[in-house]
Amino acid sequence: MSAPALGAERAGEIAPGLIERLGRPIKGPSALGSDPRRLWSLTWALARTEFKLAYFGSALGYLWQLMRPLLLFGVIYLVFTRAHLSKLSSFPLYPAALLLGIVLFNFLGESTGGAVPSLVNRESLVRKIEFPRLAVPLATVLTGLFNLCLNLITVLVFLFISGGTVRWSWLQLPLLMAGFAAFATGLAMILSVSYVRYRDIRPIWEVVLQMTFYASGIFFSIVDISPVTVFGVRVNLAHILLSNPFAAILEQARHVLVSPAYPSAAHALGGTAMLAIPIGLTVAALVVGFVIFDRQAPRVAEQL
Repeated sequence: MSAPALGAERAGEIAPGLIERLGRPIKGPSALGSDPRRLWSLTWALARTEFKLAYFGSALGYLWQLMRPLLLFGVIYLVFTRAHLSKLSSFPLYPAALLLGIVLFNFLGESTGGAVPSLVNRESLVRKIEFPRLAVPLATVLTGLFNLCLNLITVLVFLFISGGTVRWSWLQLPLLMAGFAAFATGLAMILSVSYVRYRDIRPIWEVVLQMTFYASGIFFSIVDISPVTVFGVRVNLAHILLSNPFAAILEQARHVLVSPAYPSAAHALGGTAMLAIPIGLTVAALVVGFVIFDRQAPRVAEQL
């Protein structure tokens, strides 16, 4: 028997013994890690730390978080109510409805925009072989949820000042916010892992967020947009804009939280069956986001 053949035969005999002595092979880095409870624990710890550090050493603390939405609210409110540029301003409780739109958009911007460089910024953690990579973008979304919950308190204050009352429809809010968080999580997973390889993701997403802000009906009524004709085909632009899950969630949130005078998402889309579009896009974002993140997670440390 030749030497190479003998060596291969001996290797085959030795390998099982080595495997028994060394134990099971170490799994490579993954999105979820080996323990779901550890994933959640790390996500919660990262989110809580980021939330605390954001206001560490600040005299006003969380009030700084309110400055941006309140200043933007003040400018838009004065312009669109005094100049009568929006039919939405004629709806009841408009200040609360406007602030609600700004607060919801801020959550979308914070959770997804913050997730873009999150893996790069957490390089020291990502390079640890047993660290579940998914905890990083999830922590960014969770931090955004902390701020959203606090900002919604401000929305309620404006609502009561404007004459709003508590209604049974508020019970829909947790479900709406859960769907919104799922949509943001899907986007966060896609954006965070894509930015590791393609650094153009950040400026592109900033432009997308700007377009979303102006096309989601935050300070105007989407249902008042007239259909347009494109190459001889009549297109309902309002239905296209409301296919965006954020726009649909905002429309429904105003209906259930502020006043029933605001059209529901189903009414604005032209029927309950049409809700399948934004719901389907939300589910697709979550599923596709996880699949992409899970496939790229083992190679993230190499690409940093």
